[in-house]
Amino acid sequence: MRYAFAGLYIVMVLAILACMSVAKSSYRKIKGAVLMLLTMLIPPMIGNMIIILSTAKIPATIGCYIYFIGMDSFIMALLHFTFEYCVISWPSKIPRYLVHAVLTIDVIQYAMNPIFGHAFDTEAIQVDGRPYYRVIPYLGQTYHRVIVYGIFAAVLVIFLIKMIRSARVYMERYFVILITLVLTGGWQSYYIFSRTPVEKSMAGYGIFGLLIFYFALYYRPLTLLDRLLANMASDMPDAIFFYDADGRCIWANKPAIELVGLKDDKFDRSPELLQKKFGDKYDVSDSEWSGVKTVGCGSKASYYFQAKRTVRDEKGHVTGSFLTIRDITAEQKLLQQERYNATHDSLTDLFTKEFLFDSIRKKIDENPDQDYMVHYIDILNFKLINDVFGTEFGDRTLKKLATFLRDHVPSDGVFGRIGGDTFGVLVPKEAFDEKKLEEDLNAFTMNEGPLEHHIVIHVGVYEVVERDMEISFMFDRALLAMSTIEDEYQTHVAFYDEKIRNDVLWAQHISAQLKEALRKRNVVPYLQPIVDTDGNIVGAEALARWIHPHDGFLPPSDFIPVFEKNGMIVEIDRYMWRCACEILSEWEKQGRDLFISVNISPKDFYFMDVASEIKDLVKEFDLDPSKLRIEITETVMMTDVENRMKVLDDLRNEGFIVEMDDFGSGYSSLNLLKDMPVDVLKIDMRFLTSNSDDVKARTILQNIINLSKDLGMFSLTEGVETKKQLEMLSDMGCKLFQGYYFAKPLPLNEFDSLLASWSA
Repeated sequence: MRYAFAGLYIVMVLAILACMSVAKSSYRKIKGAVLMLLTMLIPPMIGNMIIILSTAKIPATIGCYIYFIGMDSFIMALLHFTFEYCVISWPSKIPRYLVHAVLTIDVIQYAMNPIFGHAFDTEAIQVDGRPYYRVIPYLGQTYHRVIVYGIFAAVLVIFLIKMIRSARVYMERYFVILITLVLTGGWQSYYIFSRTPVEKSMAGYGIFGLLIFYFALYYRPLTLLDRLLANMASDMPDAIFFYDADGRCIWANKPAIELVGLKDDKFDRSPELLQKKFGDKYDVSDSEWSGVKTVGCGSKASYYFQAKRTVRDEKGHVTGSFLTIRDITAEQKLLQQERYNATHDSLTDLFTKEFLFDSIRKKIDENPDQDYMVHYIDILNFKLINDVFGTEFGDRTLKKLATFLRDHVPSDGVFGRIGGDTFGVLVPKEAFDEKKLEEDLNAFTMNEGPLEHHIVIHVGVYEVVERDMEISFMFDRALLAMSTIEDEYQTHVAFYDEKIRNDVLWAQHISAQLKEALRKRNVVPYLQPIVDTDGNIVGAEALARWIHPHDGFLPPSDFIPVFEKNGMIVEIDRYMWRCACEILSEWEKQGRDLFISVNISPKDFYFMDVASEIKDLVKEFDLDPSKLRIEITETVMMTDVENRMKVLDDLRNEGFIVEMDDFGSGYSSLNLLKDMPVDVLKIDMRFLTSNSDDVKARTILQNIINLSKDLGMFSLTEGVETKKQLEMLSDMGCKLFQGYYFAKPLPLNEFDSLLASWSA
């Protein structure tokens, strides 16, 4: 029997070592406590095995020391494992230190036993015909048993309390360990107090260690899992239908029952009810699928995400399947709203610019045989509408235009808001009716209480010829067409044509060459003489002409409007001012007392400090400021009047003479004249028409000349073409004259020749 139990302990030690090797690879957090517990089981088992096999006192006594001290280590490891397994912690550091202290004292008192003999001794008895040494307990052994059994009892209490307080599904994991501990402790107690030879209870500890390894690291309570999964399925908001391997519905949770209207747990009717609700016959094979099903349409539509999954055993055989159905109506409608917001303008509910362009591209590509037209739509003076009537009125105007587009664009057209007060439309060519559109736009009005305001809307039209062109380029062409009527109130529709295209190409052509032309002085000043009443040339106006190396002589009408529009007129003006100063400087050296008038464009005030530029030039060439006359048009003063008045005052204070060009051809001249710092009025002869005998025209001209005298200004009439006009103007009191009657604008060498011949 002694050898049989010794062999059993050897097998258990080997099993424990194997479990320790396996436990090292576990990912469970508790594996450290399990390894410690298994490790501490080995010394008492080895000690007990030595006691069983020993037939002499000394080996048996050594075995006792290994056994008793090993039990101290084991009981500490058991306590540590209990805290980890039951997920509890020490109430404070004091109890933990106290337990360590009493166990340490126990180890120390065993170490002192060979000296004092206070703990235990051994005596020989006969077992199986051979000596067997059993323990004779003394006071120290009693202390050991009190400490070990006390901690052991505390462990039992912890497991008992944890089992009682846990849900029934968790009791199993605590109950098995608790029962094993009770049986092992009872077995050992029986051995101790019955004085039965041969310690057999360590076999119970070995079994306990193996159970700990299994329950702590690998045990999965199937009852617990079943209940958890059942509770989870029941509590899930998704509808779930479970099917067996033959496709029969065996269970459904509450949302599923409510979804299809199951009654009395008749789960076998679920396929029929599902087909009735969703219109599909549900596949009961082992295939898996998922997708979104729509029930109803429009705003009342409901959306369901459905997924069918199969369950297989370890051999890959289908054991059943389940169908999940989730109502995603709220999510889908929110997603639809977000998509709508991303593609529609918040004010007008029309397509945004990006979505409009994408939709137009798609429409053109999908209909290769259909001819289309692109419309660029703009509200004339919309900023003024906002300033005068308020932004609320402006918003209502935009909304009404959006409604106008909904009512007038055909169903196979596309339209949206490009930005601000501009809109874009694509319509089939055969659906476009220019006359009808003009009539409808002419009748476009907005009401403000009893008042009705006519809103002018312009439309630029581009016929889509180059279908692969970028959509933005198509609208650019439509915008170019619209820009040809931007100052008109009666015409609402303009078409992009070859002339507009050529104008754009020409503008690009000359704009790209201007910088080089100025550097090479291909742009030259032409001078048109200004004559006084005595017939003397007293000055000239400097006018820009371009001698192009390839295109030849370019009149100002070929390039000045282009540069006025794109802002490059600033470079022309700055260049012409310098040229004028160079000519004046040379004349001064020659003793000629003449002035030159130079033009200032409205754009100059936006891109430079006009007064500083001109004053610096005069200073650089050391000129009398009165010799460089500053010529402006009334359009210069149409915006930012106060600041521009200051600029002109600054120039006049420096000695410059300021001329107002084309006086009488605009609408605001008289209103501005009372405040504007001007020295010379340049009167435009064109408003007199060709009939110089027109009494009204002569009266107007006479009064303008008289007005200039009364205001202390000189009058200069330009456009004089006949001797009769000259005599009439002289009789009226005009002092200075300019026109083809005297000379057309001339290059500098010809102007010098004219001066020489004129003097002669």
